[in-house]
Amino acid sequence: MQAVVKWFYLVALIVWVGEIVFFSFVVAPALFRTLPSVDAGRAVGAVFPLYYRLGYLCGAVLLLTSLFLLSGAAARGWWALNSALAAIMLASTLYAGVVVQPRATELRPQIHDPAAPPAAKEEFDRLHRVAVQLNGIVLLGGIVVSIITATALRP
Repeated sequence: MQAVVKWFYLVALIVWVGEIVFFSFVVAPALFRTLPSVDAGRAVGAVFPLYYRLGYLCGAVLLLTSLFLLSGAAARGWWALNSALAAIMLASTLYAGVVVQPRATELRPQIHDPAAPPAAKEEFDRLHRVAVQLNGIVLLGGIVVSIITATALRP
């Protein structure tokens, strides 16, 4: 049973961190480099619901498996820290996906409309900064969790 839980834990961690790295450093920059800004924004906006759903799933699996491993671990301190980081990562992703992303989606059509009030563009820019910061928290957390994992899972 422990081996199965560790496998799910590792898959969730790998997929989540991999998703963030690939989307943030490959997909989004490539879209904005090759497409007009309006089209790139629309493409990224279409991906975000799936991006966040995958984050919710990976985050929930990572947190639950981390808590399970904490209950029977010799390195309890590492697993407790790991579980706390997984909870912060999941909370950050949930906030970005449930609060920030829907509002940014509402504002997206207005940011390229010359008749739209400047406040719409300012709010969109603020939401974008918040989303990037939350994404950075999750990525940094994932890196720290992977270091903890390398330490806690070694034979």
